[in-house]
Amino acid sequence: MDDSEVINFLLQTEFTPFCLRIMESGSELSKTVATFIVQKILMDELGLNYVCQTADRFYAVSNILTKMVAAEAASKKPSQRLLKHIVRCYLRISDNSKARDALRSCMPPAFRDKYFVSSIEDGTTSQWLHELLTKIGRPGGK
Repeated sequence: MDDSEVINFLLQTEFTPFCLRIMESGSELSKTVATFIVQKILMDELGLNYVCQTADRFYAVSNILTKMVAAEAASKKPSQRLLKHIVRCYLRISDNSKARDALRSCMPPAFRDKYFVSSIEDGTTSQWLHELLTKIGRPGGK
């Protein structure tokens, strides 16, 4: 549900760190659901501001997303659904100017790997990744 009251409730109850733990160590389905929830939180201005408010929060989210991308890149068959939510989280985080600057130095190396990028089957995810790389000014975003 796209409702700021719900997002505010989730932020006040420390639901985001719970989702991050699941994203780090859950099953593929659990990771996908938790990443989708974090994506929904980020899509709300309140959620984006919350995540980007402090370096600790930003890097907590960024580090988990980076680990997830690395795991998917190491997989023989990356989860397209999970990658879609991960890339969308990164793209939304890049809407914050301070976070966008920080992303320049902490983007997953796999996003610059042509073999990995070519394994992304979903056109929307590929488009979002291209937009993200363009936005942060990284090679591969041209």
